[in-house]
Amino acid sequence: MPAAERIPARSLLTGAALRTLLAEGELTVLGRVRGASNAVLYCTVAHEGEERPCVYKPVAGEQPLWDFPDGTLAQREVAAYEVSEATGWELVPPTVLRDGPLGPGMCQLWIEADEPAGPAPETAAAGVHLLSPLLALVEDEEPGEGWKAVGFAEVGEGRTALLVHADDPRLRRLAVLDAVINNGDRKGGHLLPAPGGRLYGIDHGVTFNADDKLRTLLWGWAGEPLDAEAVEVLGRLTAGLAPGAPLATRLAELITAVELDALRGRVARLRESGRYPQPGGEWPAIPWPPV
Repeated sequence: MPAAERIPARSLLTGAALRTLLAEGELTVLGRVRGASNAVLYCTVAHEGEERPCVYKPVAGEQPLWDFPDGTLAQREVAAYEVSEATGWELVPPTVLRDGPLGPGMCQLWIEADEPAGPAPETAAAGVHLLSPLLALVEDEEPGEGWKAVGFAEVGEGRTALLVHADDPRLRRLAVLDAVINNGDRKGGHLLPAPGGRLYGIDHGVTFNADDKLRTLLWGWAGEPLDAEAVEVLGRLTAGLAPGAPLATRLAELITAVELDALRGRVARLRESGRYPQPGGEWPAIPWPPV
């Protein structure tokens, strides 16, 4: 979306008020976000004198997937938001289900990504090629200080480089969330650094599958012990996912009973192992394209 067409988001509304705005406000479609495999519409939503930019993904614009039931991606986006809120980390922008100009779909607050704080790729340190402030290619076999290794990638002409991500506590939290919700598509472009130091993850349509589908760039902590914060959050999720608990009841409206049981199982296994997950080997570990 051209910068001139973007409406800057204000921060006066939070929590329930933002969800009410997204759910009950009048949606006005301004354009389509290009490059997405499903219909992603850039809109404004207005309600009782408040207006915000948002993204509207109508169910009618979803492309069928062989491994996910048709017409369920919008619900999965909302379920990812609900789990994110239950962690207390607020890693997913406010997201609701609602009717819109093209029928029912997902509506999510638009996040205006912050300008990169790091050097531009052409001014990065020798041997380090920044793909974003959080991702880089390193012409070495070790990631270097402040980075975590993901794996080697072909960069053309028979050369390889080490793909790395920042050793950032915000990414570490997101790695835990992705493992919990079984995110099948954590690309670099789905990471949005926001003003004030916040980091958001977006595009959670391919999540909550009952089978292991975890594909992510955030493998830097694979096999390492979970930090104390993650352990505490997983304990809180266990309580929230108990049958009859508010979170479990809400998720039962969004995903199937089998998927909800699988979610409980993933949380239990993470708590039992006490470690960040590792690639299983039966499913591509890194999404394509990775950025």
